[in-house]
Amino acid sequence: MYWTGCMMKNSTIIGLVLGLVAVLGGMVLKGAHLSSLLNPAAYMIIILGTVAAVMIAFPMSELSKVGKLLKMVFSEQKLPPRDELIQRFMEWASITRREGLLALEAKVDEIEDVFLRNGMRMIIDGNDQDFVRDVLLEDIAATEDRHKAGALIFTQAGTYAPTLGVLGAVVGLVAALADMSDMNKLAHAIAGAFIATLLGIFTGYVLWHPIANKLKRMSKKEIQIRLMMVEGLLSIQSGVSTIAINQKLSVFLTPTERLQMKEKEEGAA
Repeated sequence: MYWTGCMMKNSTIIGLVLGLVAVLGGMVLKGAHLSSLLNPAAYMIIILGTVAAVMIAFPMSELSKVGKLLKMVFSEQKLPPRDELIQRFMEWASITRREGLLALEAKVDEIEDVFLRNGMRMIIDGNDQDFVRDVLLEDIAATEDRHKAGALIFTQAGTYAPTLGVLGAVVGLVAALADMSDMNKLAHAIAGAFIATLLGIFTGYVLWHPIANKLKRMSKKEIQIRLMMVEGLLSIQSGVSTIAINQKLSVFLTPTERLQMKEKEEGAA
């Protein structure tokens, strides 16, 4: 049941299953034998060759994070809902206007997000607003750079794999054409040679490039949430009203989310 639930919620798993169905089903419909995929040489050239190329292109300090990145892609991204974040900032703004910034000190330990908790501590400590903004934006920029480096690994893997597929086909053709005495054997060898091309294109355009794109999308969502947090924290530090915070942070919501939030507020009232 848990695995079924994960499949229904995670588009990566659904996409991977559909990709396999498309290729394997297409082969069956075209009359190709699935047993032809059992080609150890093709897997060695594509998989090992892609790994080798990526290892040459990136330092180990970045490659060591590949496992963590793959885990992120195959699990749901946990980010605070933006409408709930706005409600929280409105609550904090109300407390600040009544009792001052120091009254928020009791709320700090309740904040789970490390970035938001650190930002809250900075404004409570009375740091200059420009200083707070600079530190938080530098933190966001550093995070974004790390995310780009991780996504680039898979982008490059997606670039290398199809080319290695061509290399694998050439190697297979060289081996096939070395002995042309048996035409049936030659035809079988040529068919096997193109399995490397199939694997290269499949892994490149159904796995590595889509994974890189998903990592970029996940990064963009996280960065948007953090920018929203920065605006909320600076607004609280400035002592603006709850209505002003609502208006300011609502620009981060989609029109549908704004409508839903408005309906919730009207229902609560």
